[in-house]
Amino acid sequence: MTYWFFDPSRHKPATASAEPTSYKFQVRAATPADLSGIAQVIAESFHSQNGFWAWAFPLLRLGIYEDFKHRLLSPAPHHLCLVAVATASNGIEKLVGTVEIGVRLSDYWTKAGKSFPYLSNLAVHPQYRRHGVASKLLISCEQVSRDWGFEDLYLHVLEHNYQARQLYFKLGYQAHKVDSPWNQFFLRRSQQILLHKHIVLDSIS
Repeated sequence: MTYWFFDPSRHKPATASAEPTSYKFQVRAATPADLSGIAQVIAESFHSQNGFWAWAFPLLRLGIYEDFKHRLLSPAPHHLCLVAVATASNGIEKLVGTVEIGVRLSDYWTKAGKSFPYLSNLAVHPQYRRHGVASKLLISCEQVSRDWGFEDLYLHVLEHNYQARQLYFKLGYQAHKVDSPWNQFFLRRSQQILLHKHIVLDSIS
């Protein structure tokens, strides 16, 4: 299941007192101990806890938990979930972001019979956005892709998610394919844009 990139416009900005200015971030592979944190970050990124649908939030979080539990405990070849962890000055750690990378095979998106690494479920806790967490996760995925022997990355972004598109373009992604406009007409949702990045050695930091 793919939950897509976070949409900052759906959430209130963090207050000044909640800004994690004293934190340092590191990216590592997820472990089963991270499941609750992953489920919470993704649920908060893609589902509101306010209003009429607030009652569904615990159910959504549980579904995400079970979804990731299956993938972490039964990992497929060339699949990895990364997490960004913030460490405060007192040593306390908090999971603040996550992303998945896995190798796919598709005749529709890319050349026939060509496997490629694909990113999904990039999400950052609302209070930790605009602190470089998403960029660190994406750059880490570039390193993973190269370690697997690939020099290309692909991901989808919703057309209306301008802030996400701006981030991807800043990091060197380019539009590769736009989904059929019929999806927008019949499904009443924003079009999806498939983005592509060719990785070069000097883009890895």
